[in-house]
Amino acid sequence: MSEDTKNLKDLGSLLNLPKLNMPSEEEFNSFKKKIASYIGLNLFNYKNAQMERRIVSLMNRNNIFKLDEYYKLLTLDKEKLEEFTNMLTINVTEFFRNNDKFDELEQKFIPDLLQKHGSIKIWSAGCSCGAEIYSIAMILDRLNVLEKCTLVASDFDQNILNRAKKGHYSRFELGTIRAEYKKYFKPIDTAGEKFQVDDKLTSKVRFERRDLLNGTFEKNFHLILCRNVVIYFTEEAKDKLYADFYNSLTNGGVLFIGSTERIHNYKEIGYNLNSSFFYQK
Repeated sequence: MSEDTKNLKDLGSLLNLPKLNMPSEEEFNSFKKKIASYIGLNLFNYKNAQMERRIVSLMNRNNIFKLDEYYKLLTLDKEKLEEFTNMLTINVTEFFRNNDKFDELEQKFIPDLLQKHGSIKIWSAGCSCGAEIYSIAMILDRLNVLEKCTLVASDFDQNILNRAKKGHYSRFELGTIRAEYKKYFKPIDTAGEKFQVDDKLTSKVRFERRDLLNGTFEKNFHLILCRNVVIYFTEEAKDKLYADFYNSLTNGGVLFIGSTERIHNYKEIGYNLNSSFFYQK
């Protein structure tokens, strides 16, 4: 049992919650295998402590105290399965997250790649609601190269992909966008609370359901963005993923990661650290 899970059990006692017979390692492993078979999500690639804490929290929320009962609920209730998937895949993102780094993309990396290749192929891996790939599309449009570039965005969660394809966002979600980019959004309600991304952007993005920890990746990307996605992965899973990204990049291609992330063995994989959070093949 992880320390986090033990703390949850102790908290439950203090609050007089129903006693939870904590799952054993064997029970968790059985649950992971069932989930992998049922929805194709390999939980063995996630850090145990965080994963156990989140699963136990969901079980408590649903007044379920055995893993096999929780698994049965997931197979019978689509909304509960969506809740579970959202909890593990962490669908949080925003437009131009870390503005200074997107400025660096616009002013340095994308122009350099365009100069070398003429047109570029870009992948937002773990795209969530699409804010990241649409941020890139706006940059490309401002540079007058959107039409000749290829944009791909992927996520494991089909529901969040469906939302990304629509390109609908709230006024709150657009709150951090600079004035020069607001022209790409039009209101779709009379209250001005909901907005639609310009069709010229949505029509250029190919959205795909993809599990980053299983299967093979497309090749010949010039730029891959995978930001704030791997924080709950095991170190082994991260190493494999970063190596797979390397193999999917063209020579000189760039991997852009999150501001809280590092690739400690980047030299062994074959990357150069070109700038903070930008690794070049």
